[in-house]
Amino acid sequence: MRKLLLATALSAYVWARPLDARLTDYRYPYPVQILPIKAQTQSLEMAYMDIRPRQPNGQTVVLFHGKNFSGAYWAKTIALLQANGYRVVVPDQIGFGKSSKPRFFHFTFQEMARETDLLLQHLKVNKTHLVGHSLGGMLATRYALMYPAKVSSLTLVNPIGLEDWKLWVPYHTVDQNYAAEKKSDIKNYMRENYFHGEWKPEYDFLTEIPLGWKEGPDGDLIAWLSALTSDMVFTQPVVYEFSQVRAHTLLIIGQKDTTAIGKAWASPEARARLGHYPELGRQIRDLIPGAELVEIEGAGHLPQVEQWPQYSSALLGFLKKY
Repeated sequence: MRKLLLATALSAYVWARPLDARLTDYRYPYPVQILPIKAQTQSLEMAYMDIRPRQPNGQTVVLFHGKNFSGAYWAKTIALLQANGYRVVVPDQIGFGKSSKPRFFHFTFQEMARETDLLLQHLKVNKTHLVGHSLGGMLATRYALMYPAKVSSLTLVNPIGLEDWKLWVPYHTVDQNYAAEKKSDIKNYMRENYFHGEWKPEYDFLTEIPLGWKEGPDGDLIAWLSALTSDMVFTQPVVYEFSQVRAHTLLIIGQKDTTAIGKAWASPEARARLGHYPELGRQIRDLIPGAELVEIEGAGHLPQVEQWPQYSSALLGFLKKY
């Protein structure tokens, strides 16, 4: 029993080890490279992974991470794609992961898409498949709208932004977001919104970075940046432009997801109508010309974690069409 308690305590310590803003002591699943970029009068660095297959099929996939994540959580998807001949590019957007953390920055999806395009130009990637999860789905959609000739296909995995929360939720200022971030319980948030009130040990890796930041020397900066990007997500909807997407599109939607930015401070009536992913997925499928929809039962916000066989089959089957 004492050994079990000690092991549990050590495990908790490992998961909560302090991490600095650039994740200096956090190892990614593949080598990380850095692209210097100029943005908003600042010299910044975009971290990214560029994984080459042993037997290339001549195609590239770009993976866009979500708001509470970094490129590292794509490890299993990267391995799948690499094994099937795809080159895989995985950027950490500015303000996330191992990339620069500018305290004063105007975050927009257009700016993030531009920076991603600078990376692809640097890597001499002229056309690519896009896969975006959560916030990354909003960003991938924006990239597809801005650079349609460069997009072979678009896959959205439980993207946020499928509804305009501003219609139902009162606006919270960046300062209010910041105060909320300082007090947030990331594991509880994920449990309730991402995993339909359940938690399993295999989900723990998702909390390692946010908990490490909260315990680390730059927790205040990370909370501030999270407040800024929350404001971006809330005020820059893409839902009105899905009908303009011309890329071959697949929606992979975990049916138990209830994520909705601002739901916590919405009225009870508004909360009841927000975050219904089964309904939202079908609505967006009908807005995007020719879009396909795969509904994954038993999965919430991260079907790539909860229901890997269904997710991986859907993703790979779709990519191989194009």
